[in-house]
Amino acid sequence: MNLLMKTLNNIEELDKKTMDQAWNYIDNLSKPIGSLGILEDIAARIAGITGKLQNKMNKKNIIIMCADNGVVDEGVSTNPKETTAIVTNNFTRKITGVCVLSEFTNTDLTIVDIGVDADFDNPMIINKKISYGTQNIVKGPAMTREQAIIAIETGIEIIDNLVKDGYDIFGTGEMGIGNTTTSAAVLSALSGLDAGIVVGKGSGLTNEQFEHKKNVVKRALEVNKPIGRM
Repeated sequence: MNLLMKTLNNIEELDKKTMDQAWNYIDNLSKPIGSLGILEDIAARIAGITGKLQNKMNKKNIIIMCADNGVVDEGVSTNPKETTAIVTNNFTRKITGVCVLSEFTNTDLTIVDIGVDADFDNPMIINKKISYGTQNIVKGPAMTREQAIIAIETGIEIIDNLVKDGYDIFGTGEMGIGNTTTSAAVLSALSGLDAGIVVGKGSGLTNEQFEHKKNVVKRALEVNKPIGRM
């Protein structure tokens, strides 16, 4: 908890002056205004984060946090839960989609087991396991408050260590069968949007399975009654 509060207190606002300078530079390049689309927004925001107009990203890292979702017990995915552990190992074997992209962009990978329902004998996987998967959100909270704080602080710790190792920019990712169900529930709780809008088919559900998944998310929200929603 101390690490979380310390990090939150140290977060600074974007450097508006440097962002304005970045936009002035971008808009005065020999090109149509806005022609680079979202890349221009990213460049200006990076300037605002670093406080520097010129930034180099020499060392890059994609951090993948891996964990199982207890809601898989409700049959919301076409993949068995064991797939989480298999793919987590495969990240270290360089045989996943993100591995291809990382090699193409010369980006390193950091693989973290924060809650996979399996044990690994793999030195390339960082063991930060909080539990062997979360609980089933249809039956109650997926995690305790303490577990959630530990999970957040684990992410902070991973980033802090990589920054010390000289990394300049990060990509974030996660692996866990059932992840689109839990993320849809969180999105619905935060936005107030109906589960029928935020739930997707995930890894290729049939129409019948899709409707079941929507009902699972609705039941999870009814059971847990997120603050500000119920």
